[in-house]
This record gives sequence, structure tokens and C-alpha cells, in this order.
Amino acid sequence: MLALAVVALAAGFGQFGAVATLGDVARGFGHAVHGDTIAEQAGLSATEVGLGLAVLRLASLGALRVAGAADRVGRRRVLLGATAFGLVVTILAAASPGYWWFVVILAAGRPALSAAVSVAQVAAVEETGTRDRAKAVALLAAAYAAGSGITVVLHSLAKGVLGFRGIFALAIVPLLLLWWVRGRVSETGRFSQMGGEHAAPVLGPVARPYRRRLAVVAGLAFAVAVVAGPANSFLFLYAQNVRHLVGWETAVMVVVAGGAGFGGLVAGRWLADHIGRRPTAGIGLVLIALAATLTYSGSTPALLLGYVAGVTTGSIFAPAAGALSNELFPTAVRASVGGWTVAAGVLGATAGLLLFGAVADVGNRFSVAALATFLPVIPAALLFRLVPETRGREPEELWE
Repeated sequence: MLALAVVALAAGFGQFGAVATLGDVARGFGHAVHGDTIAEQAGLSATEVGLGLAVLRLASLGALRVAGAADRVGRRRVLLGATAFGLVVTILAAASPGYWWFVVILAAGRPALSAAVSVAQVAAVEETGTRDRAKAVALLAAAYAAGSGITVVLHSLAKGVLGFRGIFALAIVPLLLLWWVRGRVSETGRFSQMGGEHAAPVLGPVARPYRRRLAVVAGLAFAVAVVAGPANSFLFLYAQNVRHLVGWETAVMVVVAGGAGFGGLVAGRWLADHIGRRPTAGIGLVLIALAATLTYSGSTPALLLGYVAGVTTGSIFAPAAGALSNELFPTAVRASVGGWTVAAGVLGATAGLLLFGAVADVGNRFSVAALATFLPVIPAALLFRLVPETRGREPEELWE
């Protein structure tokens, strides 16, 4: 589990750099001046930033094939190979000569890192029993958040020295860490026991018994991503370029949110094991949407409170949703289903980013964009009622 946590941390560092440094990226490749429009304040328009972020998200559709390969060649090979490739591409992004070069280079590594996160969660589920499964998912969520948070804190405190290029170059550190733990990342017992049953990944139509559940899980992934995509991706541009938080204020905000997020993971794990995966994840989804709306409501206190609340509620959601989505499917297709879930999340995040950016540009109001993008997602929480509760049950029991 600790080796898988290192993989998640490395992937978090590689994936979140574009978000953590977005304000600096917009200034570096655009032209920020004093003015009233978002483009004048940030350096690039919300539409242009949203389109670039959408391209990065859409690139993660490639994770469908990469994650699916883990059902054929094994979890370990995909985890190590995909994470290493994604980090190498992240390092190359440090030399980007322009904004769209930056987007294209990062997009090349995005499928690998997205697949690594998904397969790491699959491996954690397969290596634990029902009493420890939510804990394992929470551990990976904490590790991914730590990797993401490190990029934010480093950029906030040392952007005058490192800049966004320095942050991407520092991906060499998690790459070396990955090399150090590679021997401790082992193949999962459930996958090894399948023998020759894993001849090919499920990349076409998922077998009929799994389709209804896959549709529900994919729908939920889409809904969550509609909120999480723009809420997370625009956050630091909004904080630094619009609300004008200075570096140490952003760093403190992230550290405080990290502590609150750890508490949220503990609470989410307990709720998932004692109340159930479905109610915990459903309530978490509603709270995520409300917290994101508060974050962009238009004041600095709302930004700070909303961000901390968003991290906390997302942490409550993660253990239950992660355990549920993996427990619903058998080992033979679990990694492939993870790829489909990533793909659904990519489409949801892309839709959210484009809608949020376009609405924000029209009235130069992030608050209106938040209302239009986040609140309509709340009814999607009812989708959890369409799948069985998995608390206290092994995945094999659901497919006997």
C-alpha cells in the first residue's frame, strides 16, 4: 500500500502542475494588465484558458487504452511504465516555447498519469479485504493530494525563483522516487490468481452483465468531473490573478485545506464502512457542488472557506466512491472499467471547463459561471440508488 501511495503521489505531482501554476502560465504566455476583464487580469481569457485545460482533459481519453492494458499485462507493469512516462513528459513541458506548445506537450503525458491513478486504485482494492478497502482508497487519495499540494506550495512560496518552468522540471524528484520503490510495487494477488483468464483487456463493449453498472458509474464520474474540472482547474488563476492572493496566503490556504482534507478522509472512510458507500458518496457529491459554488461566489473569505470546504467534502467522497466503483466489478474487467470511468470524467471535466470559461467571459463574473455549472449537477447524486450497496461484501460476492 505504501508503494502504491508513492505512485499516487508521483502522479499527483505530475498532473497538478498545470493547475497549480496556471496563473503564472497565463501571465508568462499572455499579457496581464490592470483592467476589468478576465483576460486583462489573468493574461489570457477564461475561454482560452478553459480551452487549453479542456484539451488536457480530453487527452486523458487515452487512459482508456492504457488502463485497459492492466487487465492483460498486469497492474504492476502499467503502474510503473505509465507513471514514469508521464513524469518524463512533464519534465519536457518545462521547455515549452508558448502556451499551446505547453498544452500539447502536457497532453502527451496526461493519459499515462490518469491511467496510473486509476490502476493504483484498482490494485489497492484488489490487495485488501472489505474491512480495509476504504482505508486503502483513502490512503491513495491522501498521497495524490500530497503530490498535488506540494506543487502548489512550492510554486506559491518560490515562484519568483522557480517559475512554472522550475516546477515542471522538479518532476525529476518523484521520477527518482518511483525508481527507488519500483521493487516494492508487486502484482496483485487477485490478478495473479486469474491464470490465463486475462488474455485481452475489455476495451470494446463491456460484457452484458456489467453494462448497467458501468453506465451508472460512468454517469457519476461525468457529474463529479463537471464540478471538479473547472472548480480545481481555475482555482489558482482565480486566487492569484483575480482575488490577488500573494504567495504565502495561497500556501497557507493549501496547508490548512490539506489538514482539513485529512480529517475528511478519516471521516469518509468511517462513514463508508459504517453507514455505507452509497449514502456517503451521494451526500459528498452534493456538498462538493455547494462548496465549489461558494468558492467562486465573489469574495476572498468565500474563496478561502469554499476551498477548504471543497477539499474536505471531496475527501469525504473519495473513499466511498473509490471503493464502490471498484467493488461493483470483477477482477477480469476492473482495470478496463477504471479506464471507462476516467474517460467519462474527462468528458465531464471538458464540458464543465468549456461552460464555466464561456459563462465567466460573458459577464466577467466567476460567480455566475459557478452557479450555471455546479448547481445543476446536484440531482446526479440520485444515481447512487441504481447500484447495490457494497459495504461489508467482497467483490466476488456480487457476481456469484
